[in-house]
Amino acid sequence: MNTVWILLLFSLQLADSTLGLLNMNVPSRPDVVNVGAVFTFDSSIGRVAKLAIQEAVNDVNSDSSLLPETKLVVHMQNSNCSGFQGLLGALKFMETEVVAVIGPQSSVVAHMISHIANELQRPLLSFAATDPTLSSLQFPFFLRTTQSDFHQMAAIADIVDYYGWRQVVAIFIDDDFGRNGISALDDSLAAKRCKISSKIGIPPGSGLNRNNVMDFLVRIQLSESRIIVVHVHPNMGFLIFSVAHYLQMMNDGYVWIATDWLSSVLDTLSIVTPSESYDTMQGVLVLRQYTPDSDRKKAFLSRWSNLTGGSLGLNSYGLYAYDTVWLVARAVNLFLNRGGVISFKKDPNLRFGGGNLGLNAMRVFNGGSLLMNCILESNFTGLSGQVEFGPDRSLIRPAFDVINVIGNGVRRVGYWSYHSGLSTQPPEMIYTNENNNSNSEHKLFSVIWPGQTTEKPRGWVFPNNGKLLRIGVPRRVSYREFVSQVHGTDKFKGFCIEVFQAALNLLPYPVPYEFIPFGDGKENPSYQELVNLVATGHFDAAVGDIAIVTNRTKIVDFTQPYASSGLVVTTSFKKLNSGAWAFLQPFSPLMWAVTASFFLLIGVVIWILEHRLNDEFRGTPTEQFITIVWFSLSTLFFAHRESTVSTLGRAVLLIWLFVVLIINSSYTAGLTSILTVQHLSSPIKGIEDLKRSNDRIGYQVGSFAQHYLIDELGIPKSRLIELGKPEDYVRALQLGPKKEGGVIAVVDERPYVDLFLSTHCKFRVVGHEFTKSGWGFVSISSRIYIGY
Repeated sequence: MNTVWILLLFSLQLADSTLGLLNMNVPSRPDVVNVGAVFTFDSSIGRVAKLAIQEAVNDVNSDSSLLPETKLVVHMQNSNCSGFQGLLGALKFMETEVVAVIGPQSSVVAHMISHIANELQRPLLSFAATDPTLSSLQFPFFLRTTQSDFHQMAAIADIVDYYGWRQVVAIFIDDDFGRNGISALDDSLAAKRCKISSKIGIPPGSGLNRNNVMDFLVRIQLSESRIIVVHVHPNMGFLIFSVAHYLQMMNDGYVWIATDWLSSVLDTLSIVTPSESYDTMQGVLVLRQYTPDSDRKKAFLSRWSNLTGGSLGLNSYGLYAYDTVWLVARAVNLFLNRGGVISFKKDPNLRFGGGNLGLNAMRVFNGGSLLMNCILESNFTGLSGQVEFGPDRSLIRPAFDVINVIGNGVRRVGYWSYHSGLSTQPPEMIYTNENNNSNSEHKLFSVIWPGQTTEKPRGWVFPNNGKLLRIGVPRRVSYREFVSQVHGTDKFKGFCIEVFQAALNLLPYPVPYEFIPFGDGKENPSYQELVNLVATGHFDAAVGDIAIVTNRTKIVDFTQPYASSGLVVTTSFKKLNSGAWAFLQPFSPLMWAVTASFFLLIGVVIWILEHRLNDEFRGTPTEQFITIVWFSLSTLFFAHRESTVSTLGRAVLLIWLFVVLIINSSYTAGLTSILTVQHLSSPIKGIEDLKRSNDRIGYQVGSFAQHYLIDELGIPKSRLIELGKPEDYVRALQLGPKKEGGVIAVVDERPYVDLFLSTHCKFRVVGHEFTKSGWGFVSISSRIYIGY
């Protein structure tokens, strides 16, 4: 019994020692975790973010399941809209035991601080820096906890494309935030075959006044585009709208699109914003970062209203700032659970000789990489929605509200998401809907535009700065009846020009334009090259005998066709003369031989059936042979005098007489046609004969016929010969395919061929028109739609 008690006491002592050793290996949780925050307190975003961060810290510390026995403390530094002060604030944090920094608010400051965060391995989480060039791939310790302007600019490009506009004017703040945002807009518009026609950069600072704004807005008034995108800071934006209202640029015809700087201000100060401010921006389209509705969000909004007394609204950046605090808290908790230790060391790279910069006080966070990984692994639902990062370290499922300023408030007219584009349904519904690509969802509700109109603005006017539409016109060498330049002038004439001018006369507004000759005047120019120049913007439009073909419609817009056209085959022919032997031409030699054989055969058959019964078929062998021949030939004229007495003989003769009737009728019709109608013969019958042969084929210089024959019909290029003028057609067709420079046929468009045949009767069209197209005018900007 004593032995049992001794063993029991020994086991308890061993277990106690083991637990003691384990407790020595598990690091104890710190009492306090310090986090820094750098942003501008006195701004529409900063005022909201400051209160949101404070409330988030209180909520984190009151949650016993998160960071147990540890208190989260956020130290805030005011950057005062200054990049220098923001940098100093970040450097000050690097001297303390701050494990992460929330902010900065400014993209310019974020670029600078990101280098420091990389060096000292302190995660930098910005809830408001939207510059698309701030990449987590370039700055491993930078993480954006809001949406990037890359997606915001894609949304604007989708809006521009949705309404059919093609050019916009961009007004932006000339710093990293503005330039890089507009660069992203330029790329997104280019993907939609749109462009920024004019960029107006505003120097950062407080030097902007009404006269400066009036100068560049007047320049916009004189330009062509009426779609204006404003990507600036709030104080500049409101000044721009005020001057634009004074210049009557908030009337019919103008479209103003503001990025989310405006929605953040309206959401924050909507209660105290004077009605005069709303009057200056009626009809403006605005983007706002989308945050889905939830019970938790509604409860926080009610709590926010009680905190602020209704004097300060809650914008989307405040929601992202709140969620950023929770993101840091969850990541720190995971960091500590994984055995992470909050410790710091000196950076050997910061040893500089001389000076009193105090860089030696800044230290590297030893657990920075582990904490950053914990942040990237986070996945929870916050006030702003799902907080989860994709492979590119950006928040998943970016989306925006599209809102319209109306009266003293705003109205949501739709949504935009990176997944589905524009839609009237909330993004989360589209993500869960299997038919999310339905065309019914890719739209917006009705918008009230500037000037209190619901009619979609055209988006452009003819500029008042003297710029004319540059219209390219081919300088044709052949078939100048369609289009040609008047010698010694810059004017053009011809059928196509008359159609164009007649159509312009039907428009309710004048169209200033100038004709620009295209081609050297020595040979017909390449029409494909002319179309390419319109597509690249060298010409605004092109007028002429331009065929509407598939590959051209992919890069430019065409008017309705004003003339039908299609490719046909033209070749030479020979007349078939009647002559003295014309009576033999209705039947071929084989037909003559078969007919003669049947005549003799019928005579023999009748003789066999009749000579035993009928005396007329008897006699000497010579008489019987003559009877057979005479009887068979006489049936041709129904003049046979020998009667048939046998039943079989009469049946055979009846059938034969019917066959003879058909032969007589066919012969008579054929001979009549030969003697009365001119017969023509050509070596080919249509395009199929050309494809099967190996003979050379001619085509008009500059025509799309060459590409069609090669690409569509598979005819080798070596078989094709360029022909410039109608005289070249005549010479090549007369030489024929056997001689050098000759062709068996010419493939060209129907209008040219009709004009050619009107003066050259030795040739003709064979086969049918094997392509169906038309002639139209070309425009890349979808502005000239002529043809009724």
